[in-house]
Formats: sequence, structure tokens, C-alpha cells
Amino acid sequence: MALIIVHNNNKVISILDDNFKPLSNFELGKSVPKTLQLIAMQFDNQLVVWCHQFLLEYLNIEALKDIFHHNRVLASFNPTETYYFPKQLGYIERSFVLKINRTVTFPTWLMSSHVGGINTAVLMLLNKQLNFNQNADYFLTSLAKLTTSQGLFCYSEPRLLRPEYIFEDNLKQASIYTLFKFVKLHYKWVWVFFLSLGLLVFEKKITLLPLIRSLFYKQLSTTFNLEAIPIQSTRTVISKHEIDVIIPTIGRKQYLYDVLKDLAAQTLLPKNVIIVEQNPLEDSVSELDYLINRDWPFKIRHKFTQQLGVCNARNIALNKIESEWVFFADDDIRFKTDFFEESLKKIEEYGISVLNYSCLQPEQNQTYFNMHQTTVFGSGSSMVKSSVIKGLSFNMAYENGFGEDTEFGMQIRNTGHDVVFVPEIKIIHLKAPIGGYRTKVKHPWSEDNILPKPSPTIQLLYQTYFTSEQLLGYKLLLGLRSYKNSGIKNPWTYIIQYKKQWNRSLFWSNKL
Repeated sequence: MALIIVHNNNKVISILDDNFKPLSNFELGKSVPKTLQLIAMQFDNQLVVWCHQFLLEYLNIEALKDIFHHNRVLASFNPTETYYFPKQLGYIERSFVLKINRTVTFPTWLMSSHVGGINTAVLMLLNKQLNFNQNADYFLTSLAKLTTSQGLFCYSEPRLLRPEYIFEDNLKQASIYTLFKFVKLHYKWVWVFFLSLGLLVFEKKITLLPLIRSLFYKQLSTTFNLEAIPIQSTRTVISKHEIDVIIPTIGRKQYLYDVLKDLAAQTLLPKNVIIVEQNPLEDSVSELDYLINRDWPFKIRHKFTQQLGVCNARNIALNKIESEWVFFADDDIRFKTDFFEESLKKIEEYGISVLNYSCLQPEQNQTYFNMHQTTVFGSGSSMVKSSVIKGLSFNMAYENGFGEDTEFGMQIRNTGHDVVFVPEIKIIHLKAPIGGYRTKVKHPWSEDNILPKPSPTIQLLYQTYFTSEQLLGYKLLLGLRSYKNSGIKNPWTYIIQYKKQWNRSLFWSNKL
């Protein structure tokens, strides 16, 4: 089932089978990455696990089959609070991968040498692109950073260890030179300058030498095809091929009718279509007469409300879900007749519980073509297993603002479920004109003498899911970008004004 590399701070001291019996036909004393390479050259499609010697007694062999349920999974777990790369990496990282929920399976490219595993098929496919002469933590994190956007599924996975584990060994962190090298190799060149600026502004550190040295490195290529490694998950995620659809709508009668026609034409019909219709006008009634006047091959559950807001509308719909799966839809989308059938095939193939579709306007060109982990959650373009979102709701603090769907997606990730982008199954988003009886929302901060920057809902999102260093990096980047479009040309006057705007944003995000 698995080969186990036992090491003591990157030096391999033994190699075991999954019954913990030593294997004698391997040379010991090499680094973890070099040993991974040697095993990959000898064993095709083989799960290899690495484990620190002090954690070996806690290794959860029974969980490996479910953790590595297909051969494109890279999972590790850090039982300490300290990761190899220092927290200053947050100054330049803008995704939600650094503030890891270590109690659940959490999608991240931050890897650990303490315990983890990978299939040798991945190592062999990338053999020419990888540098196996690296520290184990650097090697594993670099591997994950390069491949998450290309279709390797990377996780922090606490189930690798039994819950009673004890481990207090302190990990030696990367030097400032290694941090700059990593950024230059894995990000666009401009970010090493931004990292240097962040260290100067927030820590009063001058990093000229690490910056200069990093400029001699060239960004690593990601021109490899992980799709060459086929996937067939061993997980059973579908027991009932039943789907409910939830659609909030307001003033788009004809567009919604077209969505219902697409649903009625499906080769796999939905069980329930839950429509939450909004109209804030006094004494208003539903305009959706076709819900009653014509027959539909599914049950329509219609709720009319005079309270505006998609968060409230979707929360109403969430409470009416009955089926095993739920499709989050908008009222102005179109899709093919095999949309649901193909979705469930992909769900079974990858063993996933949350699927995010390609959702583009008719004139837009698709730019992402690999199935991969994503921090995006489209509240009008996703399929979710109902059990995953049981007890979850859209945060009403985001109502009539920005970021409510991203925040809901982060709630999902923090329950231990990944959000996976599927490029092959497409939705056309018509971006219909706004309904005629919508009223302009007046935010409580719109009359402030000092308008908040950023939007308080975006501030709330980042305050919740960013590390403190990510927040500082975002604050600096937003300030620099806003200065270019500011009417204030005196930099000192601008900085004073920007700080006031940021503080107002903080004030209102706390109010929310």
C-alpha cells in the first residue's frame, strides 16, 4: 500500500513497508527529496509517505487510503505552530492559503517535512523540473506551489497523525536569502521588490543583498501536463443522483424562464427548483406566472419576499434543500442539456464535494484549462454536496456589498472540504440588465466625510481569512495602487489621508 521514509531532520534513517517492517534494498543517509526521487525511479504509481522518527508511532496508516484517494494528491501535516518559510511570506501572498485551519483537511501549498505523502507518478512526471537537492521543506513547498494551479491537489491533513500525537521539535526556518530566492523562483519578478519594501516599511529591515542575489534566479516554469496522470477516486461521494437548484431572482422574468427551460431539458432532471423572488415595492406580488401556468418536470418551490439581498435570498433557499446535491444558480445563465449528468461524472471521478464551473460572458475567452483547487466560490455557478453546507449560511454582514460568495467558500474550506474548478463544464453568464424595480442601496458609510478604503466588506473578508502579514501587505499594495489615481500628489498628505480611509474601513468592518 505504501512505502514509509523515516527521517531525522531531513536525513533518512530507515525505509519501511506499511506494516512498519524495514526494507533492506535502499541506501540510507540521503535527504528526503533524493530518497523520494530514487524510490520514484524504482516504483511506478506507488504511494510514498515520509515521517519524522519521533512521529512514527502516531502515523495513521488506516487513514492513508482515504487521504490519498487518487494519485494526484500531495498531503502533509505540520504538528507545530512554525512553518519552514517565515511569516513575512504573507507580505506578497494574496490567496487564502497561509492562515491554515489545522483541525481539518485544508487546501494549501504550505507543506511540511514532518509527515506527508505523494504518489511516485507525480515525481516521475516532474523529474526534470524539480530540484531534488533541496531541504525537504523547501522542496515540498516548492513542488506544491508550482503544481496547485496545474492540477495537483495539495492539503494540510491532520488525519495523517492519530489525535494523541506529541511533538515539540522546533523547525529551523528559512533564512531571509532563501525567502527571497523562493519568491523570485515562484512569483513574478516584481514581488521580490515588494517583499523588500514590506520588510522596510513594517520591520525597518534593509534587505538589499538578499534582493540583489535573488535577481540572478529565473522564475520556474509550469509547462508540464499533470493531466497525463489519470484520476479515478476511490471515494464514494454520490449515493443518490438527486439535485436541488436554488435561484435568487429579481426583475428578470424572461431570463429566469430561459434558465427553467434549460433545467427542464436536462438529461438528469433536478428534483426541486427553489426560487426566491424579491420585490421591495409595497403591495407587490409575484410576476412569475409561468411557475403555475405551465407544467415543469420538477417540483418548483417558490418564495416571494420584499426584503432585498442575495445573502438573505440564498439563506431562505438553503433551508428548503432536500436533495443530496445542490446547484447554486443565477437567474441569467444558460447551460447544455447534459450539464448535471456531466457534473456528477466529474464528481465521481475526482471524489469531490464542491465543484465550481467555468462561468463566462458570451464574449469572454476562457484562460484557465486545468482542473484545480481554487479559492473562488461562485454563488451562482457551483455544485455542492448538501451535507457539506448543513448549518452554513451566507454572512448577512456582506449583504449588498462585495465578497459574500468568497466568504461562503471559505466557510466551506474551513469545514474540511475543497473547492475544485472544472474547466470543461461551462456556464454562459448573460449578465442581464438590472431588474427595473431595484433600488439603489445606501450603505451606512456612504455619507462619511472620509470614505473607507477598501470597502468595509472586503476589509472584513481579509481581516477574517488573512494573516496579519497578508493584511499589512494588502494595505501597502492598495495604498500604492490608489496613489496613482489619487488627486493628491503630495505623498505625505496622501499617506495621512489613506491612513484615515483605512481606519474608517476598519471601523465599519468591525460594525458589520
